[in-house]
Amino acid sequence: MVSTKIPRATAKRLPIYYRYLSILHDSDQKRVSSSSFAEAVQVDSATIRRDLSYFGALGKRGYGYDVDNLLNFFKKILNQDHLTSVGLVGLGNLGHALLNFNFHKDSNVRISAAFDVHEDMINTVQDGVPVYSVDDLQKQLEEQQIKVLILTVPSSVAQDICDQAIKGGVKGIMNFTSRRLVAPDDVRVQNVDLTNELQTLIYFIEHYSKE
Repeated sequence: MVSTKIPRATAKRLPIYYRYLSILHDSDQKRVSSSSFAEAVQVDSATIRRDLSYFGALGKRGYGYDVDNLLNFFKKILNQDHLTSVGLVGLGNLGHALLNFNFHKDSNVRISAAFDVHEDMINTVQDGVPVYSVDDLQKQLEEQQIKVLILTVPSSVAQDICDQAIKGGVKGIMNFTSRRLVAPDDVRVQNVDLTNELQTLIYFIEHYSKE
């Protein structure tokens, strides 16, 4: 999580910057100009400079940005310098897809525990991740100190799962259901409505296509 108090729009762009810098680092590139940075991540250079200015002087005029220094900086503010464990509730098609992908392949985030209601899934290991009963959700979250949870469950049970997760100490929930969850102010809920996102994309294609 980003600890520095910055605008929400800026916070959403930071992981994009981090991924691009990782690519540059892997290709042994030592520095990058703001204009090259902007072209690669599709964010104008003025916005990039403003975003980075919240953290102090990270670049030099006429030189650009030192890739390794900036990458190490982002590792710290995005908690990429240590592993973050995430829980996943619901092993339907989407849940299985997320398990198969898992995040540690591309970042220092991994799904370390999964939860389901089906007896044939409980006490098995799926894609290297142990599966527990939803009845044990609160207990496992506490014991494994998992603070982030992904929900891919039916909307009808989403709020109940959310409530159990909060009792287990969760501070962030990525919600793939259509249910808008009620949570305390100190718990962050990120709603990911794939149907809505697709419909929005189609709308813009229909009404704002380039001629």
